[in-house]
Amino acid sequence: MFVEIALEEGLKRASTEFIVMQLQLASVFFTFSMGTKIHFYGRTLLHGGAKYRPTGRGFVVFHAKFAENYRLYSRSHFVKGLELLILLIVYNVYGSSVHKTIPYLLITFSQWFLVGTWLFAPFLFNPSGFEWQKIVDDWDDWTKWINNRGGIGIPAEKSWESWWEDEQAHLRSSGLGGQVIEILLSARFLLYQYGLVYKLNVSHRSKSILVYGVSWVILLFVLGLIKVVSMGRQQLSAGYQLFFRLFKGLLLVGVLVVLPVLFIFANLSIGDLFVSALAFLPTGWALIQISQACRSLVKKIGMWESVKSLARGYETLMGSMLIAPVAILAWFPFISEFQTRLLFNEAFSRGLHIQRLFAGRTEKKMN
Repeated sequence: MFVEIALEEGLKRASTEFIVMQLQLASVFFTFSMGTKIHFYGRTLLHGGAKYRPTGRGFVVFHAKFAENYRLYSRSHFVKGLELLILLIVYNVYGSSVHKTIPYLLITFSQWFLVGTWLFAPFLFNPSGFEWQKIVDDWDDWTKWINNRGGIGIPAEKSWESWWEDEQAHLRSSGLGGQVIEILLSARFLLYQYGLVYKLNVSHRSKSILVYGVSWVILLFVLGLIKVVSMGRQQLSAGYQLFFRLFKGLLLVGVLVVLPVLFIFANLSIGDLFVSALAFLPTGWALIQISQACRSLVKKIGMWESVKSLARGYETLMGSMLIAPVAILAWFPFISEFQTRLLFNEAFSRGLHIQRLFAGRTEKKMN
């Protein structure tokens, strides 16, 4: 683009256009919209079901709630951005060719830009996205959405379970080949665990497969606890909810006591604990993705509700990781003003203020 404008209108004009576009965050918007195209092109090639997918956003002056942004961009951007983030962290910790900060940044700058864009562009371009009261309201709406149970007639906008079921529609209509490829692609997360486990001190530089097997024992133990909690929620009626909550509390205390003892016994450091968390998080996500592709089999063995509970936990964790930086920036009032007056043009700012005035008048009439 720079060369084309320089040839047509001169180097000075090309430099000016390039600088203005960067100040307007055109690169951020373009990178984010390309993520939408990449995701749905890949899904259509694997599973079919081609249809129109909007890749951009029109000129609007209303605030989109956090739950809405999560529903729209979770699978196409947020999950992929977090995966790249974990890979960049692991590369920084264990990359043999990276010994200084500057070479690492030079090598991975474009990847970090991609991660930041895919994770936070929807909030950056969201009107009033850094207002504290909006963040509080969004979090309340998010917690209600993530905890609401789905069912027949409940739309995806009202319940996480309904949205989660809709997100798997392409797998149910896909052929056997598409499901097999989906399983093979999801198996890449298992490689993270395999590689990181042998980097921990517990392996003592051993290449024995037993070390990898121990890591799976811990993971299966956690899945067993999830299964017990899921069965307790189904079996116990409303009159035993106090007992059920006490039971969950005892399980949580047991996990918090047993796991640190195991790590101490295995002679793991704080850094090893952090890396082990990075190892197991992708593995759990791989199990969720593979279970969705093998839905009928998982239901037959009675583990579907456990998979759903595990998926809900992952969604809650991802949502918390996304909204936390936005909430921290919302503590500073000047961030919201900066977003409104500098990131957007004068007409947009004026329309936003008019929208706030109309919203205030409407609330007064309702009261």
